Amino acid sequence: MLRTLGGFAAFGLFWGAWGAILPAVKSEAGVSDGQLGAALLMVGLGALVSMRLTGYLIDRYGGVVLPVVLVLFGLCGVLPALAGSAVALGAALFLLGVTSGAADVAINATGSTAEADTGKPLMNLAHGLFSIAVVAASLSTAALRATGAGALPVLGGVFVLILLITTVLLAPGSGAITPRVEKDKPQRKLEPALLVFGGLCALAYVVENAWQSWGAVHLDTSLHAAPALASSAPAVFAAAAATGRISGNAMLKRVRPAQLLVAGGAVAAVGTVIAAAAGNAWLALIGIGIAGLGTSVCAPTIIGMAGAWAGPDRRAGAISTVTTIAYLGFLLGPAAVGAASSAWSLPAALGGVAVLAVLVAALGPVAGRAQTRQTT
Repeated sequence: MLRTLGGFAAFGLFWGAWGAILPAVKSEAGVSDGQLGAALLMVGLGALVSMRLTGYLIDRYGGVVLPVVLVLFGLCGVLPALAGSAVALGAALFLLGVTSGAADVAINATGSTAEADTGKPLMNLAHGLFSIAVVAASLSTAALRATGAGALPVLGGVFVLILLITTVLLAPGSGAITPRVEKDKPQRKLEPALLVFGGLCALAYVVENAWQSWGAVHLDTSLHAAPALASSAPAVFAAAAATGRISGNAMLKRVRPAQLLVAGGAVAAVGTVIAAAAGNAWLALIGIGIAGLGTSVCAPTIIGMAGAWAGPDRRAGAISTVTTIAYLGFLLGPAAVGAASSAWSLPAALGGVAVLAVLVAALGPVAGRAQTRQTT
């Protein structure tokens, strides 16, 4: 359990610091907004390259993969601070994406294995700790930036923290996931159940990342909120997500995963409608918080269901497939909202996201039946 929580905390520490230090990275690399946007796409492309492979490596070599990929992730996280051009920044972010995707699969596979071994829910708690680490690292980085710290000291410091967490919590438990796949054993084909889990997780990520990426913009441009109030939207969402995931982890002791998925999708839909249709910034923030509470439990629950469905022989491979499909939703969601807002308006585009949340709730029982059919 500590191994899982340590991995998620390390992952969250980097991404929290990254969001806050990104302006410094842009300035020090000397790139324009457009060049930065193009470079950031490399993160997603790199992750898609490594995710499926990482699942196979975990099934083949066991838990030793987690500390290795996390150290590499932390090391590659320093590279953007060294970039001095758009090309160098794009290359650094591609490597960051490769190791980020690998780390994402590794920590989720470790969490799913811990759930199976202990018989206790853990994924929502772990994802909740990730959200807490994001908020803590973001605030700490903001304080460091106020003292004049640049990108290299911040990202270098995060690497040291990741190395410390890996040494103390992760490396000693490298045998927690034992190798399951023989070298000459053929891999099974992609099964429909994995498409169901992956598709649902992609929808959940679209809803989640829509508000993470567009919440502040919505308050600023649609509702003309003060800059400080508009900028609080991501923090409100992250705090609500952490609360929802920790609470959802406790609820899984009393309800089935599919029931939590239905409830999460429904709550996310209600919050999305409130935030999109709000006539003032404060009501929109309440809606964003409600949306965060609801959507926060969806992805961790789905990933946990996929791990339970797959069983011990190919759990990591199944999770890597699901997270790869889901990551497409995470990447394409903000762009889709932007395109829809250009065609209609930002409130209308964000309101349309509620339909996706309803789909997650409606299809939750389908995922539940798929999991039950396999595990029985």
